[in-house]
Amino acid sequence: MSSIKGIYAASMSIFKEDYSLNLEQTKKHAENLIDKGCHGVAILGSTGQAQLISVKEKMELIEHLSNSSQKNNFIIGTGSNSLSETVSIMKHSIKNGFNLFLLMPPAYYKYGDEGAYIYYAKIINKVPDCKIILYNFEKLCGYAFSINVVERLVKDFPDQIIAVKDSTYNLYEKLKIDNFSILPGSETKLLKGLELGCNGIISAVCNVTAPIARKVYDDFVNKKPQTVNERLCAIRKAFDKYNLISALHSFKLNENSIYNKLLPPLMLLNEKDHVQLLSELKKLGFIPEGKMVA
Repeated sequence: MSSIKGIYAASMSIFKEDYSLNLEQTKKHAENLIDKGCHGVAILGSTGQAQLISVKEKMELIEHLSNSSQKNNFIIGTGSNSLSETVSIMKHSIKNGFNLFLLMPPAYYKYGDEGAYIYYAKIINKVPDCKIILYNFEKLCGYAFSINVVERLVKDFPDQIIAVKDSTYNLYEKLKIDNFSILPGSETKLLKGLELGCNGIISAVCNVTAPIARKVYDDFVNKKPQTVNERLCAIRKAFDKYNLISALHSFKLNENSIYNKLLPPLMLLNEKDHVQLLSELKKLGFIPEGKMVA
């Protein structure tokens, strides 16, 4: 069993005017996050609107990402409720040189720990060469991992189940497994998590906070005073007042027009909320890079 650690962004997806996936710009955005301080990025996750992207486009993006110089730092999501689609995307990823996956259990239907266990067991049976980060996000999928089922999955599949992204926050304070990574899903949990023995974060807002989050992480590792954590948490809380995907695209739109498309039913922030977000962030000394646009 191996582990991962550090600052990971749940990377945004970029779309063309016709709402097709912009493969090159999505790749460049992910690469840029690593240049700005992320240890890696999770692609085709919730922030990447994966649940709204066709399997065909996901396959095409995975092929395109395989040409990146940063491919070893990419985590692949599947964004599918379908077991067969998830397996197909994973097999295609492995064929293209990726074997680390961030997998949320299916949404919509009600189930418990046994159903979740069977779901991951079936995937591992069909794709044994994978490494899986469990994605714990009850708000989106309706199911929250228990400590017991995580421990059972790790015990039965130690070579495949290597980490959990905890966006429900019921695990990161209590779960303790040797050589297993625990990564909360918010900057507000980064420092506390590190102090409790967690390994970093996988966060949507690291699309814009990567350098600051990296400093908090590095200062903790190097036992230096924490000078920016309070500001980092305040920035995250400002974004948390809105739909994160809408807020991130609206914020990044002030830097580059390529961020102007979200897949319906998602939308950019309305003008009032956009102005309010930028105003609150400005008070924190946090403004978009480059020239502001109206």
